Parts: sequence; C-alpha cells; structure tokens
Amino acid sequence: MTEYGRGYGSEPWHPEDPLYGDQGSSRSQEQQPQWDGQQAHRYPQQQADPYAQQHYNGGWDGAQGGQPPYDPYDPYGQQQPPADPYGGTNSDYYAAPDAYPPQHRHPHQQGMQGRQGMRQQQQQQQYQHPQHPEPHYDEGTGGDDWRADPGPREPEPEHAFFADHGDDDGRDDLDPREEGRGGRERRGKKNKKNKRRSGRACLVVTLFFAGAVGTVGYFGYDFIVSHLGSAPDYEGEGAGEVQVDIPENSTILQMGLALKKAGVVKSADAFSEAAIDSKKDKVLQPGTYSLRKHMSAASAIELMVDPKSRNGLTIREGLRSGDVYKLIDTKLRLKKGTTKGVAKTEAKNLGLPSWAKSASKLKDPLEGFLYPSTYSVGEKAEPAAVLKQMVARANQVYEKHDLEGNAQKLHLESPMQLLTVASLTQAEGKYKHDFVKVARVVYNRLKPDNTETYGLLDFDSTVNYARSQSTLDTGSVDDLRNFNDPYNTYKFKGLPPGPIGNPGEEAIRSAIDPAKGNWYYFVSINPEKTLFAETNEQHERNRRIYLKEQEKAKE
Repeated sequence: MTEYGRGYGSEPWHPEDPLYGDQGSSRSQEQQPQWDGQQAHRYPQQQADPYAQQHYNGGWDGAQGGQPPYDPYDPYGQQQPPADPYGGTNSDYYAAPDAYPPQHRHPHQQGMQGRQGMRQQQQQQQYQHPQHPEPHYDEGTGGDDWRADPGPREPEPEHAFFADHGDDDGRDDLDPREEGRGGRERRGKKNKKNKRRSGRACLVVTLFFAGAVGTVGYFGYDFIVSHLGSAPDYEGEGAGEVQVDIPENSTILQMGLALKKAGVVKSADAFSEAAIDSKKDKVLQPGTYSLRKHMSAASAIELMVDPKSRNGLTIREGLRSGDVYKLIDTKLRLKKGTTKGVAKTEAKNLGLPSWAKSASKLKDPLEGFLYPSTYSVGEKAEPAAVLKQMVARANQVYEKHDLEGNAQKLHLESPMQLLTVASLTQAEGKYKHDFVKVARVVYNRLKPDNTETYGLLDFDSTVNYARSQSTLDTGSVDDLRNFNDPYNTYKFKGLPPGPIGNPGEEAIRSAIDPAKGNWYYFVSINPEKTLFAETNEQHERNRRIYLKEQEKAKE
C-alpha cells in the first residue's frame, strides 16, 4: 500500500472511484483537456493502461503524446486540477473526514489550468481536515482489515484538584506539526509534572483521612470512657474477715466472680481491671485467702499477693509422707498423728492409681503421691480432703509424663519403680542441674553386669528412710550389712520396694530421660561443682577433694 491507501499500480482500487475500471475512461472522453495545443490521445478500452508503464519505467514520456500526470506540487503552477467527471467543480470523493487524501488522477483527465489554485485548495483542505492516522491492520482478521484506526479517545474531564494549570502555551502537543517545535519535549515535561502532582495529591488525601480517623477514634474513646465510666467498685480496705476459696485453673474473671460472691469486691470487672492495670494478673494463684468484706479491687489484690493472707500449705520437693502428715496436723490444729492414722485407714479411698494399690512391702502407701506444691487448706478442712487433693495433683502430673509407657521403654517392672528412681534421684542429687547424671548412676548400678557395686545401690538415703532419720552418719559398712530392712540398699540388690519421698517434676523428667555416661559414683563439692567417676579409684580421689573443701569451709 502507498501512503494514500492505494495499490502500487496506477489503477484505482475502490469501485466508487470514477477512475475505477472503464468507467473513468468513458466518462472523461468529453472532457479531454488540451495539452500543448493538441488533443490528447485517447487510450483504447481494450489496451492496458499505458500510464502505469510510463510512470514506473522512467517517468512520463512526452514523445508519446497525451497529458502528463498531474502534480499538485508543480513548482511552476502550469497545470490545472482535473475536472470533476460528474460536472462538479473539483469534486473529491476522498474529502470525507475519514477518507484518505486525493490520489493522482489519470493524465487524460488532467486540465491545463494553473496549478496554483489547486495548491491553495489542497492547503485549505489540509487545515480544514486533520491529517488522517496511519491505517490500522487487525492481526486477528489476518491483516485484511484496511480500516483506519479511529485514533485516541477523548480524555475524560479531569477534576480541578488534579488539573494542570501551569506551563500551558496554548499549543497542541499532539499536533504532528508541533513535533519539530518542541512538542515532544513539552509532553515529557508535562507527564513528569503531572505524576509528581498526582503523587502529592494522593499523599495529601491519605494524610487527611488518617487524621480524620485518628480524631474520630480519640474523641470516640473519650466519649465512651466519660459516659459509660469504669466498673462499680468499693472504696477503702474493707472491714471484717472472710475466707474465699479460689479453685484450680481459675481465670482472673472467675476469681473476681468468687470474690464478688463472698462480698469482698463490688464487681468482677473492677477486680479484673485492677489486676491487669497493676500487672499482677499473672501472680495471683488459686488457693484459700483470708480477706475482708467491701474492699476496693486494688486493696483485695494487694492482700492476695501477700503470703500472710493465703491459707496455703506448701509441700517442698523430696519431703517424706511422714513429714507431710505433721504439717497437715499443725495447719488444721489437730492432735499429733491424726493425719497419719487417716492415711493408713483411708489410703485406698484417696484416688491412688491401680498400679500403686498393687504394690507390697511399702512402708507408706501414700509415699510418692503427696505431690510437692502449695495447697489451699482452710481452717475447717478435713485431713482426708487435703490428702485427696494432693493425690489428685500427683495423678495429673504422672499422667502428663506417661509413667506407665516410659516404664516399659526403660525395661522397668512397673510405673512404681520409675517413681522410685525419681525419688532416689531427688534424694541423692543435691542440685537440680545434676539430676540427669544422678539418674544415670542409678540405672548403671542396677545393671546385672555391674562390676563396681555388683547390683547394689549403696545409697545412704534409703537407710535413712528406713530408719526415719536424716543424717550423714549412717554407720560403718558392717553395721549397714547387718541392717535387715528391704529399704537397705547396702544389703539388698536392686531398687527398694517403693519411693523414699515425694519427687518433684524435674526429678521425674530426669528419671525418664537420663544423661548418657558410664558413671557409678559422684560427690558434690559445692553448689556449682559435682564430681562423677566411673571407677572406685577415681571416686576415692574425688572424696579427698571433697574433704579438703569441707575443712576449708570450717576455717
């Protein structure tokens, strides 16, 4: 295609063109223009168009006669524009707004009038009709669509806030005639300025809305606080005395509800708010508290965190059952030995697991099941209820650590033996960071191929338990060999019949997962240092170090 949309031949390609086919030749016979004083030769209809050959084979051959092709840009202005074949004056079938510019006419329809008028007319049409865009070819239709691209759409009107009011010189930068006058450069500058202006505008709008939301939130919160107010609460430290039981696993709100029911605080919400504000919501624990009525929430919290107000009974780790019984008697102001008698008669009704009930030769059936913790014990509590609370706590911890399953993994006969190892670890290990190694010593001494102690544990703690004492002087080796008690590990191989105390959770974990090593002996020099040995010779050397440290401490 040429730039006017016509083919490369001289023939017009549109059926409505007066020059299309034979119509143009027949209609233009009566309007043959004169050229150089002679009548131009008429081309026969049977022959091919000689103009195409003459035009592309070296230009127009004047020797052959006829009218030369019309040139709208003739510098001499000697030619006239061709006459309208339909009688009009210079009719242009392509003068429509969506059409292409006029094509070169056939020479036999050229006039001899001056070209200056035609040039002026074309210039007027050029300014009346904008230059047509390049033809658009639709690739989806195989490239046969010759229709021109309708051009860019008219932009939607821009809001005045974002409009560009500067650097406007009244010239159209999209006009191709302005391309050489700096139009491209001006368009680039405008685009950059418009982007910067749009970014600043969006930032301003964002900041405005953020400020509006913050203002509304601030005044909304102030409105709620000022109109709704805080939760109802008493004033002062209260009067009188009342005991309140806080159950296990109680939340702060549940604690507040219990205090409100007892008449201590005015509302549970006030108690919750005071606990959170004072950051003592994590400090409050279940238990029995001696408080006063009609207290402010803050005063109630301060009194609850005071150990004096809590009616609790604390059982430390490793404490024997006999010592626990004495503490309960003292707490409940009972006759000495009352709780011990209840334990013997009511042991099977206190919630012991089945594998504990089947144990035999036990010095105390509740040994190992009075779990170390702090318990709420009111003044009117019964000994059996207190013991049952401790056993329930032990069962909860033992189920958590799966004593039955782990006993099988360690090739022990029952969970009672695993609990016994934990009690030995608690009694022999002076410091918790040594528990995993002490537990390994216990398992190593229980090995049948043990050539160091030959299956004997040789623990003073078991002898002290059997004798209900606690001393480092357990007697000579001969005395120990002659002490006939199943808990005497100097005489009887293997584990004692049952636990020798109530171990804590760290000792239980160490018995389940001991450290790896070949140790058979150990001695604690100080809180930071415990010496472990694999042979008796190494152990004797460590004992001498221990004795020296003891002498230094006495000085």
